[in-house]
Amino acid sequence: MHSICFQATGVPRSNYIFDSCSPALAISKPINLRFCGLRKEAFGFSGLTHSSSGRVRFSSRGHSKKVSASAESNGSPPKSFDYDLIIIGAGVGGHGAALHAVEKGLKTAIIEGDVVGGTCVNRGCVPSKALLAVSGKMRELQSEHHMKALGLQVSAAGYDRQGVADHANNLASKIRSNLTNSMKALGVDILTGVGTIVGPQKVKYGKVGFPDNIVTAKNIIIATGSVPFVPKGIEVDGKTVITSDHALKLESVPDWIAIVGSGYIGLEFSDVYTALGSEVTFIEALDQLMPGFDPEIGKLAQRVLINPRKIDYHTGVFATKITPAKDGKPVIIELIDAKTKEPKDTLEVCPLAPFTNGLGLENVNVVTQRGFVPVDERMRVIDTNGNLVPHLYCIGDANGKMMLAHAASAQGISVVEQVTGRDHVLNHLSIPAACFTHPEISMVGLTEPQAREKAQKEGFEVGVAKTSFKANTKALAENEGEGLAKLIYRPDNGEILGVHIFGLHAADLIHEASNAIALGTRIQDIKFAVHAHPTLSEVLDELFKSAKVKAAALSHGPVSEPVAV
Repeated sequence: MHSICFQATGVPRSNYIFDSCSPALAISKPINLRFCGLRKEAFGFSGLTHSSSGRVRFSSRGHSKKVSASAESNGSPPKSFDYDLIIIGAGVGGHGAALHAVEKGLKTAIIEGDVVGGTCVNRGCVPSKALLAVSGKMRELQSEHHMKALGLQVSAAGYDRQGVADHANNLASKIRSNLTNSMKALGVDILTGVGTIVGPQKVKYGKVGFPDNIVTAKNIIIATGSVPFVPKGIEVDGKTVITSDHALKLESVPDWIAIVGSGYIGLEFSDVYTALGSEVTFIEALDQLMPGFDPEIGKLAQRVLINPRKIDYHTGVFATKITPAKDGKPVIIELIDAKTKEPKDTLEVCPLAPFTNGLGLENVNVVTQRGFVPVDERMRVIDTNGNLVPHLYCIGDANGKMMLAHAASAQGISVVEQVTGRDHVLNHLSIPAACFTHPEISMVGLTEPQAREKAQKEGFEVGVAKTSFKANTKALAENEGEGLAKLIYRPDNGEILGVHIFGLHAADLIHEASNAIALGTRIQDIKFAVHAHPTLSEVLDELFKSAKVKAAALSHGPVSEPVAV
């Protein structure tokens, strides 16, 4: 996600900042970050199934439709191929697919028109985590109560703004180099230029001003990711109203920032800038802060991450127009009430847009939906007639199923499994997400309201178990006892429906739960797992042990078939 920064008028202090489940808008001088921790289902392909007849069924917003594989395509496929697999886009998703393809013995090429690593590495989760690492250390050193409890004495903590910015930039460069070297070492051909599909199993690529090259492949994966999208009415000048691409330079740390949206991006932004000395105002279009999080976790997070800090907020408002500062005038922000549409005095978010323009999809009879490439549960591209386009797949942000870098990589690996003869459907409900605030928030599966809605429809009971970090020896040793882990499950069969964690290293702890969901492990089995003492992992150990599974529940076999989202 990208952010936009600016200075507002008609506001008591002098700046606003924004997020939501997409880019954040910020007021004042460039503020950084673009996070790939955003979890979002951009359009409603769900409940997809596959039958032996080769027909695909999917539902979209409650309406079902049949799709059949078709050999129809523009032009004719080549008889021999340059590669077994060509991947268009060298971000985290393309990289993961390329490495797995080489492991499977496929001759592989990856086409990259910009720089290896894509948004996540260069303008998103990687550099943002460098800044969040700084904010975490600053926050700890600035907490006199925390340091005194540990028996430590520290003089006033300070920071060098350019040094912090260099740390983020250097990390991005290092990871980009690591990705490039890993692919080269394994024999992946890196083709530089903009990739365009020109027909079945055929791609052209090249730099502007140079002749195009044509290459062919048995299978093609689109992995082009996403770019910042600035809505109508919002003018970006790169100085006072900016995207996170500009903000990464951390050219200043303003006294006050306004963040549009209070989702992953906004929360991480607020964590960085309040630690570095800024005051923050959240502008949230919905009626409550942190929409999308489990409500109970969100309530606790607000008490810890927002209320004690120099943060205030306005809910139920968004911006219709933002004009950059010029001629000595500040940024002008026109805001309206989200429900009544009546004028107010605050802002809105700019969503993330899939990067699919210029891909040549029209050459294989494919039309995007709101910019996203339509795919089935196996990431196979669907054309305008509802037919599967042979040998063409799309992964990551470009298909909109789940806007997370690691989801893109998992989808790419799933596609490689399929093209090498092993049918594979990725269970998106097993993919974890994390917000790298201090403390962290992580989650996998369903929230409690989602689980209860599902239970009502399908006729089963929902159980909820909770454990506190205050009872964990390692957390107390770190003087970090603030936190909660929550398990949502089915008492009748022990199925894990969702796990949500707020606390120290929550982003690391979530994977035991996500792997259990992916493998179909039941609570009555995982509660026998042994955890080292004293470790934070015992938070989950206690969580699973506290769940009340009915005695009649079976203890063997997977809980259910993989769920495609």
